[in-house]
Amino acid sequence: MPATPSQRGAATVRTPRRRRVDVSRRDDLVRQIEDIFLAEGFMSVTMAELTERLHCSKATLYSVATTKEQLVVLATKKFFGSSAEAIEIDVRAQSDPRLRITTYLGGVADAMRRNSRAFYADMVAFEPTAQIYRRNTETAANRVRELIDEGIESGVFSARDGVFASQIVALAIEGVQSGVLLDRTGMSAADAFAELGHLLLHGLLR
Repeated sequence: MPATPSQRGAATVRTPRRRRVDVSRRDDLVRQIEDIFLAEGFMSVTMAELTERLHCSKATLYSVATTKEQLVVLATKKFFGSSAEAIEIDVRAQSDPRLRITTYLGGVADAMRRNSRAFYADMVAFEPTAQIYRRNTETAANRVRELIDEGIESGVFSARDGVFASQIVALAIEGVQSGVLLDRTGMSAADAFAELGHLLLHGLLR
C-alpha cells in the first residue's frame, strides 16, 4: 500500500542522533553543565552554545538529555542531590545537637551561595525546577525538625521550646522558598539560611 503524502513527510523527519557516551564522560559533562547554569542561569543558554563551550558534538550532548528542559532538570537535581549528600556527611560528624543544626543550615547556606542571581531567578520562574526547589526546601524543613527532636530527646533542648522552634523554622524556610522573606529582608536565600541557624540557637544576643 503506497504511503500517503503525510506519511512520506513524517518519514523524513529526523530526530537528533544519540551517541553512546561512557559513564565518566557523561558525569563530567553534567558537572560542567551544572557549573555553567549555576553561574549564569539557564534561560539564555542554548544547546548550540553548550556544545561549543563543552567542546562536544550535538550527538554527545543529546546522549545526556534530548531536550534543554531535561538537561536543566537533570543539572538542578544533581545540584540539590550532591549538596544534600555533602551536608549530611558534615552533620553526621557532629555529636552536639546544637552543632548538628547549625552545621545543617550552614551547609544549606553554603550550597545556595553557589547559585548566581541569574540561576536563582531562572529556577523559581521555571516550573519544573521550581518544583524541585519546593521539594528540597520541604525536605530541609523536615530535616531541621528531626534535628530539633533529637535535641529534645537528648535533653539539650526543652520540649516546649523545641516544638515551637521547629514550627518557626518551617515557616521561615517556607518564606525563603516562596520569596516573601527574601523580598522583605533583602537577603539572598543563602544568607537567610545562615541567619536562621544563628538566630535559632543564639537569638538576638550580641
